Amino acid sequence: MKRLLIAAATVFAVAAATAQGAYPSKVIKIVVPFTAGSATDIMARIVGEKLSTSMGQPVVVENRPGAGGTLGASQVAKSEPDGYTLLVVSTGHVVNPALYANLNYDTLGDFAGVSPLAALPSVLVVGAGSPIKTVGELIAAAKAKPGQLNYASAGVGSATHVNAEKFRAMANIQLTHIPFKGTPETIVETSAGRVDFMFTPVLASIPSIRDNRMRAIAVSTSKRSGALPDVPTVAEAGLPGFAFDFWIGMLAPAKTPKAVVNKLNAEVRNILAQADVKDRLAKLGAEAMPMSPDQFDAYMKEEFTTLGAVMKSAPK
Repeated sequence: MKRLLIAAATVFAVAAATAQGAYPSKVIKIVVPFTAGSATDIMARIVGEKLSTSMGQPVVVENRPGAGGTLGASQVAKSEPDGYTLLVVSTGHVVNPALYANLNYDTLGDFAGVSPLAALPSVLVVGAGSPIKTVGELIAAAKAKPGQLNYASAGVGSATHVNAEKFRAMANIQLTHIPFKGTPETIVETSAGRVDFMFTPVLASIPSIRDNRMRAIAVSTSKRSGALPDVPTVAEAGLPGFAFDFWIGMLAPAKTPKAVVNKLNAEVRNILAQADVKDRLAKLGAEAMPMSPDQFDAYMKEEFTTLGAVMKSAPK
């Protein structure tokens, strides 16, 4: 009996090791908690397409927008931690606890960082017909009519919301926030002049800028964007010291085996280093952010603290 038990245990261990080594063996789903066409969605699809080829299994992107990304995040937090359900989020993911009192998941504790996908400069834009042409003019207009200027975002807690709130706080102005379900809607409304301005990822907005449907006033990062080299930074254009880094990253449920997380990290980093992907990202104004899973977890923890403080001070 003892020999049988040892033999059975050995078979089980070999089978488990084989199963783990065979990952992936079925379809991988990437949940994007924003609408199709958003910067987060575009990055998920760029990486997902390559991931399908490199890992030999279909990769399906599923959009689950709503509540600032919390609906999709909740779905993945409760998923089986086996590497077959992943989440691609943006900066807004780490500030949602400052905005939603009763989240049914732990923003840091229920997820394992897989890898950042990209850092994307965001751009301050207005409709092509807007009289506002500079950061200084925008701030002056807001101070002349406190609370009457409005800005669009891709939803409460989204990176577009966080960016604008940091701008509002540093400029010491009053604004009205108009949240939408995703970036595509904000672009339509801002282009039409129904919204005064917004901060939006260059990746998602550059077609409208190049088609002269929107005017780019300034980029939010500390250095200019290669995709919009003639557009100054917000700091250069009238608000010294301002900078906001918009990032997109891939997460897995917290208890996903470390070997699976490491495999995904290696695959994503290889994809982002490929010449055609780097060229595509450059054209979209995005840059790769190579990090290990542990480095990404630490980075999100820092963002959770600093950006959370910004959003706690935002008008409710």
